[in-house]
Amino acid sequence: MAQNNTMEKEDLGNLQAERLRKLNELKAMGIDPYPYNFKRSHECAELQEKYKDLADEERTEDLVTVAGRVHNQRNDWMFVDLYDVSGRIQLFSDSKTRSEELKKLLPLLDKGDHIGVTGKIRRTPRGDLTIDMETVTVLSKTLQPLPEIIEGKRRRLGIADVETRYRQRYLDLIVNPKSKDNLQKRALMFREIRNFLDNKDFIEIETPILNTEAGGAAARPFITHHNTLGVDLYLRIATELHLKRLAVGGFERVYEIGRIFRNEGMSVKHNPEFTTIEIYWAYTDLYDMMALTEDMIRATVEKVCGNLEIEYQGTKIDFSKPFRKISMQELVKEKTGKELSGKELNTAFENHCEETLIQPTFVYDYPIEISPLAKKHREKAGMVERFELFIYGRETANAFSELTDPQDQQERFLAQAQEREDGDDEAHVMDEDFVTALEYGLPPTSGMGLGMDRLAMLLTDSASIRDVIAFPTMKPL
Repeated sequence: MAQNNTMEKEDLGNLQAERLRKLNELKAMGIDPYPYNFKRSHECAELQEKYKDLADEERTEDLVTVAGRVHNQRNDWMFVDLYDVSGRIQLFSDSKTRSEELKKLLPLLDKGDHIGVTGKIRRTPRGDLTIDMETVTVLSKTLQPLPEIIEGKRRRLGIADVETRYRQRYLDLIVNPKSKDNLQKRALMFREIRNFLDNKDFIEIETPILNTEAGGAAARPFITHHNTLGVDLYLRIATELHLKRLAVGGFERVYEIGRIFRNEGMSVKHNPEFTTIEIYWAYTDLYDMMALTEDMIRATVEKVCGNLEIEYQGTKIDFSKPFRKISMQELVKEKTGKELSGKELNTAFENHCEETLIQPTFVYDYPIEISPLAKKHREKAGMVERFELFIYGRETANAFSELTDPQDQQERFLAQAQEREDGDDEAHVMDEDFVTALEYGLPPTSGMGLGMDRLAMLLTDSASIRDVIAFPTMKPL
């Protein structure tokens, strides 16, 4: 059974003292253990690709320079595993034939040190691409030993304790390739979504994080105070109302990828601060936005995963087929045999249907009582034109034919205000300025919000939202 290498404080102190001794010895040799820069010729992955056809035991005269962190060394620094952001390469130095300079320097290195290496490329008889070390430059001497996991008689770099991984993410990224891959894929996902929208002439505009009213969603806000103004402000719970103000002002295709803050519970699906994208598209309705959302997600999945069929927590999810489209009422009737309305319909849907929606599914036609910012349904009384996208039983996106009637919006806000007075502290607040903005005319518009963290969870096969947020919120020790 794997476990953390739990060192006694005395042992840890001895290791740190040994590293300090080596640091001082390097300085005594005239070596700066923390230089200002270093020029390398290649990243590790570039070399692996460039020399992929190099045969076993084949040597070259090609001199290359790499830089990275030492993860392992074997046989008195004869073999070294060096990692940079792109991957790994092996280093070699024969203890019998190495230069006098290397004989002095290599014993002063430790696992975790950053080094720069110049040498010639070859491939070993076992097929490992290798650099024969000719010169080594210390780039950062580490004073703390890297964490290890003990598996029987074997030790490897790693962190078994999940809490430590999240609290000291820098250590997690050093020793856990999956964590680094998660964040790299998340960044690629952001880039692809931006590229997709930018290529369709959408423009990204930032909106305020600090607001005098916490509107645009049903959620409890964080409160802060502005000393100069002498007023309380709220960290935004959505970007919706400001983006729609931009649509009133003439931005017909606008979006924002932004951090959202909600003072609510924490779970594997919820972090108090998270990232959404909201998109607003003038002269379109819910059905146009449904098509755009499906196309955007499909393009993003293919770019990030290289495939439209992925596996999430052991379940295959297929993005290659058209997403299923079904009304909330149909789903509830399938599961309960009942036709319901209002909040009862939504409650039944949440209790009986949500978790069954594994493959990508658009659920549409929602009760007006739970959708104060959506346009009334053009055909069905008591309903609004709204969809939510569910994948693996989780809400991933939420969209409306946007409410553009200022009088209707005023009435909805007043109804929500009454619910707040009746004790619902997550009901929407009145935003008089937003109603005023609507009075200047919002054209027919569709809008959609998507949880970027939840999509990243899917694309990286991560069970917890904390695995795709670089520094998740943690309870203080």
